[in-house]
Amino acid sequence: MSESFAGKTVLVTGGAGGIGRAAALAFGRAGANVVVSDITVTGGEETARMIVQAGGIAIFVKTDVTRAADVQALVARAVETYGRLDCAFNNAGIEEESKPLAGCEEAMFDRIMNVNVKGAWLCMKYEIEQMLKQGGGAIVNTASVAGLVGAPLQPVYAGSKHAVVGMTKTAAAEYGRAGIRINSVCPGVIRTEMLERALEREPKRAKAIKIAHPIGRLGEAEEISGAVLWLCSDSASFVTGHQLAVDGGLTAI
Repeated sequence: MSESFAGKTVLVTGGAGGIGRAAALAFGRAGANVVVSDITVTGGEETARMIVQAGGIAIFVKTDVTRAADVQALVARAVETYGRLDCAFNNAGIEEESKPLAGCEEAMFDRIMNVNVKGAWLCMKYEIEQMLKQGGGAIVNTASVAGLVGAPLQPVYAGSKHAVVGMTKTAAAEYGRAGIRINSVCPGVIRTEMLERALEREPKRAKAIKIAHPIGRLGEAEEISGAVLWLCSDSASFVTGHQLAVDGGLTAI
């Protein structure tokens, strides 16, 4: 990614590992002031430290994206530290165990919707408020291929990601004329800690997951972060309300 983010302030939630860490590191290499956020302190601090050690600029802010006060404070800290908020990558999210819809428990439904949907909504709410004050910005939400098609045995997760897609499209339509572009990235199955946890629970799924992608392999976190940086960049200035599938062809069949 050759686009420069020098002087721009970028917020990344879910930055303690996986796609979030890859994106935070990439923004740091591109010259951004990176605000790394996660509920996990150790991993989040490590991501910020990695950026600084590589010559970049970063801070870590512990945030529970399900709490309005936390998210509001996160955005305020970014602005207090660096003066403005140019881009935000709302990546924080959780997965579920594989179960058919009728076998899902209410507690699991509430937990996933709280993080994946309410969390994304709260982040957009306070990011948009700040971007309206300063005259524009770019937001990318992490959805999923499960937000574009059905996902058997992942009904609640799929529902949460369809909700992210719906909020992304709606917010893009609402705030486009205010100079705020809002898109989502929709990864296929990516080699992350989240995937490792899922395969530890269900190791028999590994082969089926791999062959589901026509490209013949799983994705890497860096392949998603490249798409995120492009969506936030000036090169994507005419792109808003878009759901960018980075999925090895999974949704093509």
